[in-house]
Amino acid sequence: MSSKHDPRPFAASATRNPSNEQRGNSGSGVLPSVCGKVGFVGLGHMGMAMAANLAAAGRRVIAYVRRPDRMGELAALGLKPTTDISDLLDCELVLSMLPDDAAICEVVFGRGDDDLRGLAAGLMPGAIHLSMSTISTAAASLLSTEHARRSQGYVAAPVFGNPNAAKARQLFIVAAGASADVERCRPILDALGQRTFVIGTDPQDANLVKLLGNMMSATALEMLGEVIAVVRKRGLDPQPFIEFMTSTMFAGRAHKIYGDKIAKQDYAAGFVLPLVLKDVRLALAEAEKAGVPMPSVGVVRDRLITGIARGYGELDWTALGLIAAEEAGLYAVPLPAADD
Repeated sequence: MSSKHDPRPFAASATRNPSNEQRGNSGSGVLPSVCGKVGFVGLGHMGMAMAANLAAAGRRVIAYVRRPDRMGELAALGLKPTTDISDLLDCELVLSMLPDDAAICEVVFGRGDDDLRGLAAGLMPGAIHLSMSTISTAAASLLSTEHARRSQGYVAAPVFGNPNAAKARQLFIVAAGASADVERCRPILDALGQRTFVIGTDPQDANLVKLLGNMMSATALEMLGEVIAVVRKRGLDPQPFIEFMTSTMFAGRAHKIYGDKIAKQDYAAGFVLPLVLKDVRLALAEAEKAGVPMPSVGVVRDRLITGIARGYGELDWTALGLIAAEEAGLYAVPLPAADD
Protein backbone atom coordinates (compact mmCIF):
# COMPACT_ATOMS: atom_id res chain seq x y z
CA MET A 1 0.00 0.00 0.00
CA SER A 2 1.54 3.32 -0.99
CA SER A 3 1.60 6.32 1.31
CA LYS A 4 0.02 9.63 0.35
CA HIS A 5 2.56 11.49 2.46
CA ASP A 6 4.92 13.70 0.48
CA PRO A 7 8.23 13.79 2.38
CA ARG A 8 9.48 16.94 0.71
CA PRO A 9 9.48 19.94 3.10
CA PHE A 10 6.90 22.57 2.18
CA ALA A 11 6.11 20.62 -0.99
CA ALA A 12 3.94 22.48 -3.49
CA SER A 13 0.54 21.01 -4.32
CA ALA A 14 -1.23 20.98 -7.65
CA THR A 15 -3.70 23.61 -6.45
CA ARG A 16 -1.14 26.29 -5.79
CA ASN A 17 -0.49 29.33 -7.91
CA PRO A 18 1.68 28.47 -10.91
CA SER A 19 5.25 29.55 -11.34
CA ASN A 20 5.78 31.74 -8.30
CA GLU A 21 9.48 31.72 -9.09
CA GLN A 22 8.90 33.24 -12.49
CA ARG A 23 6.34 35.90 -11.81
CA GLY A 24 8.22 38.29 -9.49
CA ASN A 25 8.70 41.82 -10.63
CA SER A 26 7.64 42.21 -14.23
CA GLY A 27 9.56 39.41 -15.89
CA SER A 28 12.41 41.77 -16.74
CA GLY A 29 15.12 40.06 -14.71
CA VAL A 30 16.59 40.75 -11.30
CA LEU A 31 16.18 44.32 -10.12
CA PRO A 32 18.44 46.01 -7.54
CA SER A 33 17.61 46.04 -3.85
CA VAL A 34 14.93 48.45 -2.69
CA CYS A 35 16.54 51.85 -2.21
CA GLY A 36 13.70 54.33 -2.70
CA LYS A 37 10.73 55.38 -0.57
CA VAL A 38 9.11 52.75 1.62
CA GLY A 39 5.40 52.86 2.39
CA PHE A 40 4.12 51.48 5.69
CA VAL A 41 0.58 50.43 6.58
CA GLY A 42 -0.32 49.15 10.04
CA LEU A 43 1.14 51.35 12.76
CA GLY A 44 0.19 49.42 15.90
CA HIS A 45 2.71 48.57 18.62
CA MET A 46 4.67 46.25 16.33
CA GLY A 47 4.36 48.40 13.22
CA MET A 48 5.43 51.57 15.02
CA ALA A 49 8.61 49.94 16.27
CA MET A 50 9.40 48.48 12.86
CA ALA A 51 8.73 51.70 10.95
CA ALA A 52 10.86 53.67 13.42
CA ASN A 53 13.73 51.23 12.89
CA LEU A 54 13.54 51.69 9.13
CA ALA A 55 13.65 55.47 9.56
CA ALA A 56 16.61 55.14 11.95
CA ALA A 57 18.36 53.04 9.28
CA GLY A 58 18.07 55.97 6.87
CA ARG A 59 14.96 54.96 4.94
CA ARG A 60 12.38 57.51 3.91
CA VAL A 61 9.22 55.94 5.32
CA ILE A 62 5.76 57.16 4.27
CA ALA A 63 3.48 56.03 7.12
CA TYR A 64 -0.25 55.74 6.43
CA VAL A 65 -2.66 56.20 9.34
CA ARG A 66 -6.38 56.93 9.41
CA ARG A 67 -6.33 59.20 12.46
CA PRO A 68 -4.88 62.71 11.97
CA ASP A 69 -4.18 62.97 15.73
CA ARG A 70 -1.35 60.46 15.30
CA MET A 71 0.57 62.53 12.76
CA GLY A 72 2.75 64.30 15.33
CA GLU A 73 3.61 61.04 17.09
CA LEU A 74 4.77 59.47 13.83
CA ALA A 75 6.70 62.54 12.67
CA ALA A 76 8.62 62.53 15.97
CA LEU A 77 9.90 59.05 15.06
CA GLY A 78 11.34 60.30 11.78
CA LEU A 79 8.45 59.06 9.64
CA LYS A 80 6.55 61.02 7.01
CA PRO A 81 2.91 60.51 8.08
CA THR A 82 -0.11 60.72 5.81
CA THR A 83 -3.82 60.04 6.01
CA ASP A 84 -4.03 59.54 2.24
CA ILE A 85 -3.10 56.02 1.15
CA SER A 86 -2.49 57.26 -2.40
CA ASP A 87 0.72 58.85 -1.08
CA LEU A 88 2.11 55.30 -0.89
CA LEU A 89 1.42 54.39 -4.49
CA ASP A 90 4.68 55.68 -5.94
CA CYS A 91 6.78 53.82 -3.35
CA GLU A 92 9.13 51.12 -4.55
CA LEU A 93 8.00 48.93 -1.66
CA VAL A 94 5.01 49.01 0.68
CA LEU A 95 5.21 47.09 3.96
CA SER A 96 2.02 46.04 5.73
CA MET A 97 1.67 44.95 9.37
CA LEU A 98 -2.08 44.47 9.76
CA PRO A 99 -4.13 42.40 12.22
CA ASP A 100 -6.15 40.07 9.99
CA ASP A 101 -7.35 39.01 6.54
CA ALA A 102 -10.09 41.63 6.33
CA ALA A 103 -7.73 44.52 7.08
CA ILE A 104 -5.09 43.50 4.55
CA CYS A 105 -7.64 42.74 1.82
CA GLU A 106 -9.17 46.18 2.29
CA VAL A 107 -5.76 47.80 1.88
CA VAL A 108 -4.89 45.75 -1.21
CA PHE A 109 -8.27 45.71 -2.97
CA GLY A 110 -9.67 48.99 -1.69
CA ARG A 111 -13.17 49.83 -0.50
CA GLY A 112 -16.06 50.28 -2.87
CA ASP A 113 -18.16 52.35 -0.49
CA ASP A 114 -15.86 55.38 -0.50
CA ASP A 115 -13.71 54.69 -3.56
CA LEU A 116 -10.60 53.96 -1.48
CA ARG A 117 -8.00 52.90 -4.00
CA GLY A 118 -6.18 49.73 -3.04
CA LEU A 119 -2.49 48.98 -3.38
CA ALA A 120 -2.98 46.45 -6.17
CA ALA A 121 -4.70 48.95 -8.44
CA GLY A 122 -2.33 51.79 -7.59
CA LEU A 123 1.20 50.46 -7.21
CA MET A 124 3.50 50.72 -10.20
CA PRO A 125 4.60 47.56 -12.03
CA GLY A 126 7.70 46.16 -10.37
CA ALA A 127 6.82 47.54 -6.93
CA ILE A 128 6.70 45.05 -4.07
CA HIS A 129 4.14 44.52 -1.35
CA LEU A 130 5.98 43.10 1.68
CA SER A 131 3.30 41.58 3.90
CA MET A 132 4.53 40.95 7.44
CA SER A 133 1.06 40.31 8.83
CA THR A 134 -0.11 37.01 10.31
CA ILE A 135 -2.91 36.04 7.94
CA SER A 136 -4.44 32.91 6.45
CA THR A 137 -2.77 31.00 3.64
CA ALA A 138 -5.88 31.57 1.53
CA ALA A 139 -5.54 35.35 1.89
CA ALA A 140 -1.82 35.17 1.09
CA SER A 141 -2.53 33.19 -2.06
CA LEU A 142 -5.25 35.63 -3.13
CA LEU A 143 -3.01 38.67 -2.61
CA SER A 144 -0.08 37.02 -4.36
CA THR A 145 -2.21 36.22 -7.40
CA GLU A 146 -3.61 39.75 -7.62
CA HIS A 147 -0.22 41.44 -7.37
CA ALA A 148 1.27 39.07 -9.95
CA ARG A 149 -1.63 39.84 -12.32
CA ARG A 150 -0.58 43.48 -12.14
CA SER A 151 3.16 42.73 -12.57
CA GLN A 152 3.89 43.60 -8.94
CA GLY A 153 5.88 41.55 -6.43
CA TYR A 154 4.43 40.04 -3.27
CA VAL A 155 6.53 38.69 -0.42
CA ALA A 156 5.07 37.21 2.76
CA ALA A 157 7.39 37.74 5.72
CA PRO A 158 5.57 37.29 9.05
CA VAL A 159 7.61 37.74 12.20
CA PHE A 160 8.23 35.97 15.48
CA GLY A 161 8.69 38.35 18.40
CA ASN A 162 6.86 40.90 20.56
CA PRO A 163 6.96 44.73 20.42
CA ASN A 164 10.08 44.80 22.62
CA ALA A 165 11.84 42.46 20.20
CA ALA A 166 10.69 44.66 17.32
CA LYS A 167 12.18 47.74 18.97
CA ALA A 168 15.48 45.92 19.52
CA ARG A 169 15.56 44.54 15.94
CA GLN A 170 15.51 41.04 17.43
CA LEU A 171 12.63 39.67 15.34
CA PHE A 172 12.91 36.36 13.53
CA ILE A 173 11.41 36.61 10.04
CA VAL A 174 9.99 33.82 7.87
CA ALA A 175 9.91 34.87 4.22
CA ALA A 176 8.54 33.36 1.01
CA GLY A 177 8.04 34.76 -2.46
CA ALA A 178 9.73 34.95 -5.83
CA SER A 179 13.48 34.77 -5.22
CA ALA A 180 14.19 38.05 -6.99
CA ASP A 181 11.59 39.86 -4.89
CA VAL A 182 12.86 38.38 -1.62
CA GLU A 183 16.41 39.45 -2.46
CA ARG A 184 15.26 42.99 -3.24
CA CYS A 185 13.65 43.08 0.21
CA ARG A 186 16.78 41.86 2.01
CA PRO A 187 18.01 45.28 3.20
CA ILE A 188 14.57 46.03 4.64
CA LEU A 189 14.37 42.67 6.40
CA ASP A 190 17.90 43.04 7.73
CA ALA A 191 16.96 46.40 9.28
CA LEU A 192 14.00 44.83 11.10
CA GLY A 193 15.17 41.49 12.46
CA GLN A 194 18.10 39.45 13.64
CA ARG A 195 17.63 36.66 11.09
CA THR A 196 15.47 35.91 8.06
CA PHE A 197 14.56 32.35 7.09
CA VAL A 198 13.57 31.99 3.43
CA ILE A 199 11.46 28.85 3.06
CA GLY A 200 10.33 28.91 -0.55
CA THR A 201 8.76 30.79 -3.42
CA ASP A 202 5.06 30.44 -2.52
CA PRO A 203 4.10 33.23 -0.07
CA GLN A 204 1.39 31.18 1.63
CA ASP A 205 4.05 28.80 3.00
CA ALA A 206 5.48 31.58 5.19
CA ASN A 207 2.06 32.21 6.69
CA LEU A 208 1.54 28.51 7.37
CA VAL A 209 4.88 28.33 9.22
CA LYS A 210 3.99 31.43 11.23
CA LEU A 211 0.61 30.01 12.28
CA LEU A 212 2.08 26.66 13.28
CA GLY A 213 4.90 28.34 15.18
CA ASN A 214 2.39 30.40 17.11
CA MET A 215 0.57 27.20 18.03
CA MET A 216 3.76 25.75 19.47
CA SER A 217 4.14 28.86 21.63
CA ALA A 218 0.47 28.93 22.62
CA THR A 219 0.45 25.30 23.75
CA ALA A 220 3.69 25.89 25.66
CA LEU A 221 2.05 28.83 27.44
CA GLU A 222 -0.98 26.69 28.32
CA MET A 223 1.21 23.98 29.80
CA LEU A 224 3.33 26.53 31.68
CA GLY A 225 0.14 27.95 33.17
CA GLU A 226 -1.05 24.52 34.23
CA VAL A 227 2.17 23.35 35.89
CA ILE A 228 2.71 26.70 37.63
CA ALA A 229 -0.84 26.42 38.99
CA VAL A 230 0.09 23.03 40.48
CA VAL A 231 3.28 24.44 42.01
CA ARG A 232 1.46 27.40 43.52
CA LYS A 233 -1.41 25.32 44.82
CA ARG A 234 1.08 23.09 46.62
CA GLY A 235 2.35 26.20 48.39
CA LEU A 236 5.64 26.52 46.52
CA ASP A 237 7.25 29.53 44.87
CA PRO A 238 7.04 29.03 41.07
CA GLN A 239 10.12 31.15 40.36
CA PRO A 240 12.76 28.52 41.36
CA PHE A 241 10.76 25.89 39.50
CA ILE A 242 10.82 27.93 36.29
CA GLU A 243 14.50 28.79 36.75
CA PHE A 244 15.37 25.10 37.12
CA MET A 245 13.27 23.94 34.18
CA THR A 246 14.44 26.64 31.80
CA SER A 247 18.07 26.08 32.75
CA THR A 248 17.89 22.36 31.97
CA MET A 249 15.33 20.54 29.82
CA PHE A 250 13.26 23.50 28.61
CA ALA A 251 15.79 26.19 27.72
CA GLY A 252 13.91 27.57 24.70
CA ARG A 253 13.03 31.25 24.40
CA ALA A 254 9.28 30.69 24.80
CA HIS A 255 9.68 28.77 28.06
CA LYS A 256 12.22 31.24 29.45
CA ILE A 257 10.43 34.45 28.55
CA TYR A 258 6.84 33.43 29.15
CA GLY A 259 7.51 31.07 32.05
CA ASP A 260 9.06 33.95 33.99
CA LYS A 261 6.11 36.22 33.20
CA ILE A 262 3.50 33.65 34.22
CA ALA A 263 5.39 32.94 37.45
CA LYS A 264 5.37 36.68 38.19
CA GLN A 265 1.70 36.96 37.14
CA ASP A 266 2.71 39.52 34.52
CA TYR A 267 -0.07 39.76 31.95
CA ALA A 268 0.65 43.22 30.55
CA ALA A 269 -0.55 43.53 26.99
CA GLY A 270 1.71 42.48 24.15
CA PHE A 271 -0.05 39.83 22.06
CA VAL A 272 -3.64 40.30 23.18
CA LEU A 273 -6.04 37.36 23.51
CA PRO A 274 -8.40 38.18 20.59
CA LEU A 275 -5.47 38.23 18.15
CA VAL A 276 -4.16 34.96 19.59
CA LEU A 277 -7.63 33.43 19.15
CA LYS A 278 -7.67 34.61 15.55
CA ASP A 279 -4.40 32.79 14.89
CA VAL A 280 -5.61 29.66 16.71
CA ARG A 281 -8.71 29.50 14.55
CA LEU A 282 -6.67 29.97 11.38
CA ALA A 283 -4.27 27.21 12.42
CA LEU A 284 -7.10 24.83 13.26
CA ALA A 285 -8.64 25.53 9.84
CA GLU A 286 -5.31 24.71 8.17
CA ALA A 287 -5.07 21.48 10.17
CA GLU A 288 -8.62 20.48 9.29
CA LYS A 289 -7.93 21.16 5.62
CA ALA A 290 -4.89 18.88 5.86
CA GLY A 291 -6.82 16.21 7.77
CA VAL A 292 -4.68 16.58 10.89
CA PRO A 293 -6.22 16.69 14.39
CA MET A 294 -4.76 19.27 16.79
CA PRO A 295 -6.45 18.47 20.12
CA SER A 296 -3.98 20.48 22.24
CA VAL A 297 -4.67 23.58 20.16
CA GLY A 298 -8.38 22.98 20.68
CA VAL A 299 -7.78 23.26 24.44
CA VAL A 300 -5.99 26.58 23.93
CA ARG A 301 -8.89 27.86 21.82
CA ASP A 302 -11.35 27.09 24.61
CA ARG A 303 -9.10 28.71 27.22
CA LEU A 304 -8.86 31.87 25.11
CA ILE A 305 -12.62 32.04 24.69
CA THR A 306 -12.96 31.65 28.46
CA GLY A 307 -10.46 34.43 29.14
CA ILE A 308 -12.11 36.85 26.72
CA ALA A 309 -15.52 36.07 28.25
CA ARG A 310 -14.08 36.93 31.67
CA GLY A 311 -12.96 40.34 30.46
CA TYR A 312 -9.29 39.60 29.80
CA GLY A 313 -9.33 40.55 26.12
CA GLU A 314 -6.78 43.35 26.61
CA LEU A 315 -4.26 41.11 28.36
CA ASP A 316 -1.26 39.32 26.87
CA TRP A 317 -1.39 35.65 25.95
CA THR A 318 0.51 34.99 29.19
CA ALA A 319 -3.01 35.36 30.67
CA LEU A 320 -3.39 31.69 29.77
CA GLY A 321 -1.57 31.28 33.07
CA LEU A 322 -4.17 33.43 34.82
CA ILE A 323 -6.99 31.33 33.41
CA ALA A 324 -5.25 28.11 34.49
CA ALA A 325 -4.81 29.57 38.00
CA GLU A 326 -8.47 30.51 38.20
CA GLU A 327 -9.55 27.08 37.04
CA ALA A 328 -7.40 25.65 39.85
CA GLY A 329 -9.18 27.84 42.41
CA LEU A 330 -6.27 30.22 42.93
CA TYR A 331 -8.10 33.32 41.68
CA ALA A 332 -4.95 35.20 40.72
CA VAL A 333 -5.47 38.89 40.14
CA PRO A 334 -4.10 40.26 36.83
CA LEU A 335 -1.89 43.30 36.79
CA PRO A 336 -3.22 46.38 34.94
CA ALA A 337 -2.64 46.14 31.20
CA ALA A 338 0.17 48.34 29.91
CA ASP A 339 1.88 48.95 26.60
CA ASP A 340 4.84 46.65 26.03
